[in-house]
Amino acid sequence: MILRQATGADVNATAKILGDWCEETPYIPPLHTREEDRGFMQKVIDTQDVLVTETNGDVQGFIARDQTEIGQFYLAPGARGQGAGTAMMAEMKTRSDQLWLWCFQANTEARRFYDRQGFVMDHMTDGVGNEENLPDIRYVWRAKS
Repeated sequence: MILRQATGADVNATAKILGDWCEETPYIPPLHTREEDRGFMQKVIDTQDVLVTETNGDVQGFIARDQTEIGQFYLAPGARGQGAGTAMMAEMKTRSDQLWLWCFQANTEARRFYDRQGFVMDHMTDGVGNEENLPDIRYVWRAKS
């Protein structure tokens, strides 16, 4: 597994991981086309701190940070539970003394991951503020002083 900074060459792979996750997750409503995913990921890679993890030259996941917000964090199914997510999050923790993110309440696997990573629940919403209109949770992590 290699962890590296994302480049424009990673747009298609990251957009595919994002789009596949949305399609494979039963509670996520279909909101975007694959082309829209590519345009979104181009903007994210151009404007944010984005890391990818790859194995044998294939991108397996990515994490994107805009200042202290982790706005995107996705792994291909085969990369989950293999340490890639932990490695990407650990690297992001070296780049900021505080991070925060949103997680859908229904995403119990991610919620367990964030708990293990030292994130704490800040507050829960009914989903009125997100595009999917799904109940979510804001998690916060702070470096120990």
